Amino acid sequence: MTPAPQEPPTDRPAAPSRRTVLAALGALPVLAAAAAPLPATAATTATATATATVLIDPAARRQSIRGFGGMNHPLWAGDLTAAQRETAFGNGPGQLGFTVLRIHVDEDRANWSREVATAKRAAELGAIVFATPWNPPAALVETFVRGSQADARRLRHDQYGAYAQHLEDFRVFMADNGVGLYAVSVQNEPDYAQDWTWWTSDEIVRFLRENAGAIGTRVIAPESFQYVKGLSDPVLNDPAALANLDVLGAHLYGTPYADFPYPLFQQKGQGKELWMTEVYYPNSSDSADLWPQALGVGEHIHHALVDGGFQAYVWWYIRRSYGPMREDGQLSKRGAVMAHFAKFVRPGHVRLDALANPQPGVWTSAYQGGSAVTVVAVNQGSAAVSQQFAVAGTAPSGVSAWVTDAARTLTAQAGPALSGGTFTATLPAQSVTTFVVTSGGAEPMPPTAPGTPVVEAVTAASATLSWAPSTDDTGVARYDVVRVDAAGETVVASTTTTRVTVTGLAAGTGYAFAVYAFDPPGNRSPRSTAVTATTAAAPAGGCGVDYRVTNSWDGGFQGEIVLRNTGPAALTGWTLSFAFTAGQVVSQLWGGTATQSGGAVSVAPADYTRTIPSGGSVTLGFLATRGATNPAPAAFALNGAACG
Repeated sequence: MTPAPQEPPTDRPAAPSRRTVLAALGALPVLAAAAAPLPATAATTATATATATVLIDPAARRQSIRGFGGMNHPLWAGDLTAAQRETAFGNGPGQLGFTVLRIHVDEDRANWSREVATAKRAAELGAIVFATPWNPPAALVETFVRGSQADARRLRHDQYGAYAQHLEDFRVFMADNGVGLYAVSVQNEPDYAQDWTWWTSDEIVRFLRENAGAIGTRVIAPESFQYVKGLSDPVLNDPAALANLDVLGAHLYGTPYADFPYPLFQQKGQGKELWMTEVYYPNSSDSADLWPQALGVGEHIHHALVDGGFQAYVWWYIRRSYGPMREDGQLSKRGAVMAHFAKFVRPGHVRLDALANPQPGVWTSAYQGGSAVTVVAVNQGSAAVSQQFAVAGTAPSGVSAWVTDAARTLTAQAGPALSGGTFTATLPAQSVTTFVVTSGGAEPMPPTAPGTPVVEAVTAASATLSWAPSTDDTGVARYDVVRVDAAGETVVASTTTTRVTVTGLAAGTGYAFAVYAFDPPGNRSPRSTAVTATTAAAPAGGCGVDYRVTNSWDGGFQGEIVLRNTGPAALTGWTLSFAFTAGQVVSQLWGGTATQSGGAVSVAPADYTRTIPSGGSVTLGFLATRGATNPAPAAFALNGAACG
């Protein structure tokens, strides 16, 4: 999407523009495609009789839920404040409980540092972070004629490798700044890209087949504007492309509920995740506090999870007049409806079979985490209704309830009485209610032990580890990496993935690491087998340089320089010098500013690379011309002193 509101046009002559589609969505009835509200009658004070019991079967398990969240885009919408980060990703009173953050991969590396503060705090609060690009760097793009658009943009076909390296560089940059990206997308809305970069399905398939493997985290594609299956079908039908796809992402702007199911994904997407990565609903024109219009968000989420089988539901801007957080940083009614899911249906919970539409205007879904079952019930009718629920095969000990309607927002209620595994509740008119059904005793089964860690890479100050995942009947919530020594165990990293870089290590030192897994109720697995790793020795001069060519073509190449501070103190302000000996000329550099005289190159830092902490590093990337040969520089100097 583009600056607020994100409603750019498209050039499709045979189809309405993106702006037209989104504007039309705003003009639809608020509960379009939903059952009409129950009409008021002379007996509006009476409670309607439930027509069917919602039977919840814990043995009939469907998709595992990854989480709920939204987009933070500091460049277009301003960064969240420190307090707003707590509201978005905390799970206390008045907080949204989000567990997924989407951020932007800017084509200009000078803007990357804008993403760090909110992403880092979200990760600290337990959220996963994924990133989406709108455009590649300008040097990698060409224009072409597409329909009536004479200046349409696409990634040059000879620059796919350079683009993959651009995405990998962003991943490394975020990791160096304390944020491990769960996934990186190939492109935002490649099929409605009037204002950004177009991709065809064939181009997406080719990139996944040939280049996505160079990205050091999970890969998302295609993030179609309206979940157009014609864009993702070719990926699912190409085994080599599918092997490099980890998350099938989709946007649901104007997508009819009937098009939410995806049989081909169910057939061929085993082992892949299915995420809804962007939407606002029902429009961007109404206040997010308008009721009962905001209740439509609840039905939309219901259909996304129940009919579509999505594992994540991600809103557009987190803070917006039409978003889950108002501009004043407080929850909106739309946000409260999202929170009825996000606060109670946590990562690793599993959706259970349950009757989805037990009576007109009522939508119900159920989820299990540990020994608790969560039920979310949306009543769009203008009258209160009585609804019976039954949890099969259990003897629950209590029910808690929270409700949002015109007068209340996430208000705790006395839970209904239980009879065996059955309870009957009154669903207020035009409301959403979350019930949490608990059973006595803790969930007894901890996760299995993680696989023995594998040391993927070491530097003088860090070690990158990966391991085979644990299994658990309720899902794995996180992994803790511990350093093991004579004094015992020390947690040195936590992650929701199976890969992490442990930083802050001493050069030339041996370490032992092991991993624990935790499920949503907090049960800890047995410890994995420990692995040992020895960091590299500190080079002379207190610094180290790693140089590599990441891509090359006739007359040019792309390179990367990793500058490591192995000294005891932080470096603030620096100059890196080296020399090319075969006529190479730097044409573009990110992470700093390059000046060149003959073969001698001098690099000064950018604002975001100016300070390198002890044991830390910065990554510089560049494009350059070359002749017939392309030897690496023989030596580097930092502030005039030799650097190993």
